[in-house]
Amino acid sequence: MEIVWEVLFLLHANFIVCISAQQNSPKIHEGWWAYKEVVQGSFVPVPSFWGLVNSAWNLCSVGKRQSPVNIETSHMIFDPFLTPLRINTGGRKVSGTMYNTGRHVSLRLDKEHLVNISGGPMTYSHRLEEIRLHFGSEDSQGSEHLLNGQAFSGEVQLIHYNHELYTNVTEAAKSPNGLVVVSIFIKVSDSSNPFLNRMLNRDTITRITYKNDAYLLQGLNIEELYPETSSFITYDGSMTIPPCYETASWIIMNKPVYITRMQMHSLRLLSQNQPSQIFLSMSDNFRPVQPLNNRCIRTNINFSLQGKDCPNNRAQKLQYRVNEWLLK
Repeated sequence: MEIVWEVLFLLHANFIVCISAQQNSPKIHEGWWAYKEVVQGSFVPVPSFWGLVNSAWNLCSVGKRQSPVNIETSHMIFDPFLTPLRINTGGRKVSGTMYNTGRHVSLRLDKEHLVNISGGPMTYSHRLEEIRLHFGSEDSQGSEHLLNGQAFSGEVQLIHYNHELYTNVTEAAKSPNGLVVVSIFIKVSDSSNPFLNRMLNRDTITRITYKNDAYLLQGLNIEELYPETSSFITYDGSMTIPPCYETASWIIMNKPVYITRMQMHSLRLLSQNQPSQIFLSMSDNFRPVQPLNNRCIRTNINFSLQGKDCPNNRAQKLQYRVNEWLLK
């Protein structure tokens, strides 16, 4: 028994030394984090350690408005002041570069044709900066947000920054009213969303097989990515990657988008690493859900059952009801 305790003590001591060395270094590389443990190689912090290894990331551990969350539909509050989302593309298609970042499939738009969004919970107009894909190693997981404890095969996140108050996404991410993230669940089906089909067809997705691979896509219609619904759920939260700043308003659309089984398989064949390194699938690139901590989850879906007020929210009677469409 004493030997076991000595081994545990040594492991713990080595871990503390590792963490201290990282914290005392002049600058921690902003990319020093992971979603899952690496079998071989040096220690890289997984989500449970994000807030412990870098003081600049402490919100990941101690923050009270962290994302993602589990959405309990029985507790959603109808808010009559939520207006429909307005997407402004200027009537033009856009171009962007698709990257394998080692953690996500990321589509970053060029600056020639801008896409802005307003309405919903937003007071200001926000500009689309990036689209990220999260997905699982199996169909029963992959989304960051859960619905009544259930995960989906994936989640598309459209990351916007407040261009009326801030000059770029980096500045906005650190600042109040800085970010709006539109989130759309992904389900596997026989057909594919036309926008995602452009990203995930075999000729395109195989061009970003390895980390740092990039491929230019042109003639994209952002409006094709949105499901056919004006209904959504919204709450105040955070970035879901370090440093977990609590500056994001989340808008979760009330219908999913679809990709084919073959397209999902192609996503799972993307590597976190470069060609010279061991293959490690990018799948399961999601942060576990975080405590809601009495935050209000609002919706523009008007249900007939009387509900209750949000904590510290408007005085009028708001309403809620279980929303079951996603469970079917």
